[in-house]
This record gives sequence, structure tokens and C-alpha cells, in this order.
Amino acid sequence: MLFLVIIIIFAGLQLTPGDPLTYLIPPEVLSSANFDLAGYKKAMGLDAPVYIQFLHWFTDLLQGKLGYSLVDGSNIAKMISNRLPATIELAAAALIVSSILGIMLGLLSSIRQNSSTDYVNTVIGIVGISIPEFFIGICAIQIFSIQLGWLPVGGQFEYADAGLIDRIRHLLMPSLVLGFALTAALMRYTRGTMLDVLGKDYIKTARSKGLPEWKVNFKHAFRNALMPVVLLLCFRLPLLIGGTVIIESVFGWPGMGGMILNAVSAKDYPVVMITTMLTACMVLFASFLVDLITALLDPRVRFE
Repeated sequence: MLFLVIIIIFAGLQLTPGDPLTYLIPPEVLSSANFDLAGYKKAMGLDAPVYIQFLHWFTDLLQGKLGYSLVDGSNIAKMISNRLPATIELAAAALIVSSILGIMLGLLSSIRQNSSTDYVNTVIGIVGISIPEFFIGICAIQIFSIQLGWLPVGGQFEYADAGLIDRIRHLLMPSLVLGFALTAALMRYTRGTMLDVLGKDYIKTARSKGLPEWKVNFKHAFRNALMPVVLLLCFRLPLLIGGTVIIESVFGWPGMGGMILNAVSAKDYPVVMITTMLTACMVLFASFLVDLITALLDPRVRFE
């Protein structure tokens, strides 16, 4: 499947108009009679047929060579090693925040169904799912950075200051904005699965036996409603890595998002291919993780 994804992405990049030369070289230079366009393409390996370019790239990949950027000649492995930790930091913080808040609010809404708490959480969920992340990010910057001055506008840390407190201050707003939409979706999903479980016959039996309500909700209902929620969280992993592109652009976060955006704009084939392959690997890993967790949590799957 990973190989198929790579072929599709490579073919899609080849079908898009333009090439790295149109991004690197001004139009007036390209149209000049003295400019050797064919020589430049040959030097960059763009004159070969598409399948030859793909075979060269894939052969180097099998040897552990990620290649170099066509735009500035940077080593792609070093580019990823410099930017990937920042993206993982942002995605992990957003995943933790959204998981805790989403499950807690969804659980609270299901226990207090049709109450004022449930209605408020429902409105929050609709707002979080409907409003684009970049708009929420711009509003957050306007309120908390410009108007109130509580948090920095963007970046990962202040110049010459990379202390823990400073990192947390810079991480707080982008992680909350990124996690807001995830919190809303997870809250609605948790509420739905909890209400479905609370309507089962064994929950009615547990209540008829005189068990405390907290024990019925947490030990019997929440435990059985947890598996679909955990599976949803696993599939959030690749979405977080890809979803940081917009948030990193809004907050100037030095992660993979800016690199991916620039590479796509410049048609930098090697960079786009490697970053896309990493995202595809995350998707396949999440799918594999879902299978393992399903077998661990569901005895019917494990026994079969």
C-alpha cells in the first residue's frame, strides 16, 4: 500500500503544471534566448522520462538515501531532523489536550443528557467542528497576544531563550487551537458511544441491582464505550501530523508544515515525496495499531 501511495503522489506531481525551474528562475530569464533551459533540466535530472526519474529516486530510497532538495540543494534527512521534533511536540501536545478534554466533556454530556451542561457542550462541539482552524488561530492571536498580551504571537521560543517556561508559553496557544477541533469531534463521539452503551440491557440490570450510579457509569458503561474512542484517537495520529501545516503557518511554528507547503509550491519532488511517505507511514502504523488495540480490548477478536 505504501508503494502504491508513492506511485500515485509521484504521478500527481508530474501532472501538475510547471517544474522547479519556473519557481527558481525569474520569467524574464527563462524567456531569454541565451538561457540554456535544456542544460539546466539535464543537470537537475528533469530531462529523463518520468519512469526513469522514479526508478532513480526509489533506488536511492532503498539504499537509505533520502536525496536533496531541488530548490536549494539541502539534505532532506537534515531538513526533516531539524523540523520533525517541533511538529511532534505540537502534535503530541494537541493530542493530549484534545484527548483529556474531549473524553471528559463527552462523558459529562452523556451522564447529564439534555441538561444545560449538555447543551453548552453541544454548542462548543458544533463551533469547534464548523469554524476553520486558521480563523480560530487568527482570533486567538488577536485576543491573547495583541489585545491582552498574555501569550507570544508565534514561534517556538524567544531568541536566545529556550527555557521550559518560555517553550510552554509559545506552545500553549497553537496546541490549544489545533486541539480545539479535535476536542469537539472527540466530545461528540464520546457522548454518542456513551449514550449507546447506557441504553443497553446490562446497564439496566446493573442499576436494578442497586449499584451506585458512579460505578454504573464508569465501571460498566465507560469501560465498554472506551474502545471506539481509543480507536478514533489512534487514527488522529496521522491527521495531526498533516493537520499542523495550517497551524504552523498561522503561528510561524518551525515544523514540517512550512517545509511541506514550500515544497509543494516549488514542485520540489524529492521533498514532497519523502514528507508524503512519512505521512503514509503514519497512516499505516495507525491502522496497525488499531488492529492491535482492538484485539487487546475486545475478547471476541482475541479469542477468534
